[in-house]
Amino acid sequence: MQDFKDKTVSAKTFDTPASGPSTKSSRKSFLKRALMAGSGATFGSMLAPGLSTLKAADRSNGSGTQPAGQNGRWEASTCLGCTSWCSVQVYVQDGRATKVRGNPHSKVNGENLCVRGHMSLQQVYDPDRLKQPMKRTNPRKGRGEDPGFVPISWDEAIDTIAEKIMELRRNEETHKLLLTRGRYTYLRDILYDRFPKIIGSPNNISHSSICAEAEKFGPYFTEGIWAYRQYDVRNARYVICWGADPVATNRQVPLYNNAWGELLSRAKVATVEPRLSATAAKSDEWLPVKPGEDGAIAVAMAHVILTKGLWNREFVGDFNDGENRFKLGETVDENSFNENYAHGLVKWWNLELKDRTPEWAAERAGVPAEQIERVATGLAEAAPHAICWVGGGPTMQVRGAYNSMATHALNGLVGSVDNVGGTLASNPEYSRGFPSVDPHLDDIARRGIAMQKIDQRGYLEFPSLNGGRSGGGVITNRAADGILDEDPYDIKVAIAYFNNFGFSNPQIERWERALSKIPFNVHITTHAAEYSMFCDIVLPATHGMFERHGFMKSIGNGYRQLPVNRPVIDRVWDVKTDESEISWLIAEKLAEKGFPNMLDHFREYRDPETGAVPQNAEEFDLYALKYATRDLWDPAHYKGGDRFDGWEDFYRTGVWNSDPYNYRARWGNMGTQTGQFEFYSQTLKTALENHAGIYNTGVDQIMESAHYLARGEQAFVPHYEEPFVHGEENENTFHLVDYKSRLNREGRSQNCSWYYEMKDIDMGNVVGEDVAQFNPVDGERLGLRNGDAIRLISDTGELECTANLWEGVRPGTVAKAYGQGHWAYGKLASKEFGKTPRGGNNNQVLPADYDRLSGSSAFYGVVRVRVEKRSPSVT
Repeated sequence: MQDFKDKTVSAKTFDTPASGPSTKSSRKSFLKRALMAGSGATFGSMLAPGLSTLKAADRSNGSGTQPAGQNGRWEASTCLGCTSWCSVQVYVQDGRATKVRGNPHSKVNGENLCVRGHMSLQQVYDPDRLKQPMKRTNPRKGRGEDPGFVPISWDEAIDTIAEKIMELRRNEETHKLLLTRGRYTYLRDILYDRFPKIIGSPNNISHSSICAEAEKFGPYFTEGIWAYRQYDVRNARYVICWGADPVATNRQVPLYNNAWGELLSRAKVATVEPRLSATAAKSDEWLPVKPGEDGAIAVAMAHVILTKGLWNREFVGDFNDGENRFKLGETVDENSFNENYAHGLVKWWNLELKDRTPEWAAERAGVPAEQIERVATGLAEAAPHAICWVGGGPTMQVRGAYNSMATHALNGLVGSVDNVGGTLASNPEYSRGFPSVDPHLDDIARRGIAMQKIDQRGYLEFPSLNGGRSGGGVITNRAADGILDEDPYDIKVAIAYFNNFGFSNPQIERWERALSKIPFNVHITTHAAEYSMFCDIVLPATHGMFERHGFMKSIGNGYRQLPVNRPVIDRVWDVKTDESEISWLIAEKLAEKGFPNMLDHFREYRDPETGAVPQNAEEFDLYALKYATRDLWDPAHYKGGDRFDGWEDFYRTGVWNSDPYNYRARWGNMGTQTGQFEFYSQTLKTALENHAGIYNTGVDQIMESAHYLARGEQAFVPHYEEPFVHGEENENTFHLVDYKSRLNREGRSQNCSWYYEMKDIDMGNVVGEDVAQFNPVDGERLGLRNGDAIRLISDTGELECTANLWEGVRPGTVAKAYGQGHWAYGKLASKEFGKTPRGGNNNQVLPADYDRLSGSSAFYGVVRVRVEKRSPSVT
């Protein structure tokens, strides 16, 4: 093997620049001319992987870039370690990042930062990072095939990509281009949207449905929000976390870590979770639910709140005569109830709730009836300053959409929606979109865009109702089936950035076969990952916190912030930014080959200050950022939130904050069909009927095709669905509880030594090991001891890890963190690069199944596994 041997990505072939001049000096001089650069000096020696970098930051100077020590200064940027998207400051000494902290100018996360932000230091200076473009020399593709990568110049790499695109256009097969993304900045529309549209492909496929789409389903079909939410914990009096772990892995971890202690001093917290998560350990009540049965508890809590007369009358309404008619087993006349800002409460009661007692739920969920009643009562008595915090656990299941509705509907019952101490939407923000792409679409592009997408969204059994539209949402993992089956057609060219779909999707062997089938594939990435090993060209990408431009949008603490990504250090290797610079370089090559449309479009991204047209990739990168954020920093275009004196003031500060949240502004004006909070979802009814109409069938047939049990009117209300689980249930199988480590930078931290040294900060984990956690009762029955080498086996596949016995998991379940199991990504992430994984990838045993109404992949409560001991020497 010529390059990925032994040290692989850090092999000496990567240290030697390919032919052609480096762009580092030209970029640096450009940024200096534009008065934008913050770091200046050249990277010298590698950062030692010691914990000293985590020492407390000097907080004596929160003003930004003024010196905070000898040869050092704080520079603003943004962390892309998870969807918190925290505004940060990086301490730069002699051109090198040495520590990070939260940006004191942020009104969301402030000076707070979690461990993932600190781990970015090991990522940027990882010697296993890609150092220059690479080209495949082995035409055979597949798991175990040596790609035979050799270094090439950027010019050769970009020219090769452009020629493959031109072949598609000459053959009028532009729809056979696939563009996939994972994480991103809000420069994403350049590469993710404009790029494929101008070429003529409908196939921009994001990671979203392997992230959180089912979690958004409930809020959308009750209150019209298909988006992340924020939670007003500083004013809350009761919080129930449903499969959410805010102090470890949910969005805005730094904020909630900072606020949690104060929350516990004045509020009650309950966590519904099969394992003792970090949040459960810091709760007043832990409800160790049987996986998949969250919906039973939720509808039983609704039953308690209504029969006890504890609903919030100001928001929901009341009976005409004030007498509570919600009684066990009795239907209620809909005309007897006068609704205020809600719709369909009595229908919900009649269709679903009237018989859903805590005792009924206890039999299914394995949680005591008295605890269900106690928590429901506490939530309602604290109303409206009460939160039902819905995460992926109850929702990213085969029948998770109605769990999402049932758990979120409790917020409506207690009147906490858009209320003080409740669950909030996003504050307004004022970034602007990029120039219209329409003038640059030729007939070939328009015909290509009109084709069906490769992920099969909108098929009969895959409604994927994002925004209430048939096929409105992505079905990420289904794209592999589309490629394999050539349904609706074959894919000839693929470009992927900031993702590793060859690792991060359930039933991963499908992606390995699909990627092997694509004739020409490109990966833009910081590390040679599993996806890279199936590619023809691999391009080295900038690191999101330290080496690139961009901006993000995040919410929390009653504010919205737009933090800026900035290149605060010199680029460590010959790398480029995916969304802007690489897009420009390809556009230039396409223009040289007779297709100038994309470059003409990019030249419309003028500098808002000077009107200058970008002339190269570096100028385009900067002008695109300035263009998109103009209304945040230009006093002449001020619309709200923080005020700045101009671009330099905004760029140096590194974050814009919105005005404070306007509570109750959405009451009576929600994004639903009725404008109210819909307990009976007219919005969902319309969406399902529209999808059924496309196939000349009824809603019941759609429900059956999508693997749901509800029929008739029940399909339009939050209701209990028996969990759909793969694998036989017996005394030798265990329900797999997949969860996320607080050390995960979304599967990208596994080549950091700190990841292994600090693993025990996740409860029930062991330093240096990839463990599956069993309750000691089960361990004794199986004869398992701590440290035993084991296999977890499902009908889909198997993985290898070690056993750890811990009381914090429910008997009959096995809990294992997602993250390890890489057979690429670097010398620490893998046991033998390109061949042998270190630990086990949960996606080896998870089947490819979905919550079909949202398009979300099913990760939680979806599979039972068998356990086998193995010899520790077996690899």
